[in-house]
Amino acid sequence: MTISGKCLCCAVKITAAAPPIAARTCWCRHCQFIAAGNSTVNACFYKKDVTISGPLSDFPITADSGNVLHWRFCPTCGTQVSSEAEVRPHLIFIRAGTLDDPTLAAPQATIWSKSAPTWACINESLPKFEGQPPPVA
Repeated sequence: MTISGKCLCCAVKITAAAPPIAARTCWCRHCQFIAAGNSTVNACFYKKDVTISGPLSDFPITADSGNVLHWRFCPTCGTQVSSEAEVRPHLIFIRAGTLDDPTLAAPQATIWSKSAPTWACINESLPKFEGQPPPVA
């Protein structure tokens, strides 16, 4: 199975040789900033299975969990492409909206729900974590 994706201007291309191992919606305040007030939807892959080509800017940030994250985005169109936590260098989270078939990243859990605004639409049928859940893998 090959999964493909790209940024809005198509300067950044994503290929994954295997399906995501997990997908989650994240309501942390940092994700709300990059998602214009909503949650982000993130598909977790083993980094060895993912190739990203094209220019990326890196924005390092310390998350509420204390983990240092590297958010990567297209410097031309601003599309958020991926994030990586320094404590889990074998994983990469790809923003579901960049996938050519975003249905491959159906969320399996909601994380950082305690940071969600009162009007947030949260799927109550999914497991919900108030903060950082245990690592995926």
